[in-house]
Amino acid sequence: MNKSEFITSLAERRDLSIIQAEQIVRTVFDSMSEALVSGDRIEIRGFGSFCVKEYPGYIGRNPKSGESVDIKAKKLPFFKVGKDMKERLMGQTP
Repeated sequence: MNKSEFITSLAERRDLSIIQAEQIVRTVFDSMSEALVSGDRIEIRGFGSFCVKEYPGYIGRNPKSGESVDIKAKKLPFFKVGKDMKERLMGQTP
């Protein structure tokens, strides 16, 4: 499911216009993005949690030339599935 399909599904399920559903989805995603950028953790019970993990820099190797390459430190979003969702995915509905 992509973002536009999500918006359409929300509009149909809650009897909203596409514009209203789009505003709701945009607000939720913007709020989540802002929380992650500011270093906060997001937890949605029964679904999972989002956080930002920091990875240190290191010396890598170019596989084509064998030359050493300096890899910079980075921050990446990380999702951990919740227990209820994991059970649903495994076919064990709670």
